[in-house]
Amino acid sequence: MPLYEHVFLARQDASPQQVEELTAQMTGIVEGLGGKITKTENWGVRSLTYRMNKNRKAHFVLLNIDAPSAAIAEIERQERISEDVIRYLSVRVEELEEGPSAMMRKADRDRERDDRGGGFRGEREGGFRGDREGGFRGDRGPRRPREEAETTTDEE
Repeated sequence: MPLYEHVFLARQDASPQQVEELTAQMTGIVEGLGGKITKTENWGVRSLTYRMNKNRKAHFVLLNIDAPSAAIAEIERQERISEDVIRYLSVRVEELEEGPSAMMRKADRDRERDDRGGGFRGEREGGFRGDREGGFRGDRGPRRPREEAETTTDEE
């Protein structure tokens, strides 16, 4: 049977239980048509690059599917009907990826970095530039008031 990777995006205001029900519904469709789902990954709520149907975030779910093309056609038909699904994408692949997907590996890597204490770039040992003597003017030193500035005239 053909192998597919299927990702769908559910509305951000859908509860995690509703997303699980959608996933279970898709699983039931695939199994009913003689296929099987080998892996299910819920990537959680993530920001979208641009607004889709007035949504700025969405629940992302990945399904690795081993099923006939009729099962994929039925899943996509059900997702077009569902108001909770914003977008979906099915891609036929030669072989399914074993272990966690790239998105899950990235999430694990981010969690490890946070545990080590890696912060944003501004957290340097010397502090921020504004901590230097003389304010933000760098090496030029403090400003002199205007009346103290040297003036020259043509009469001299």
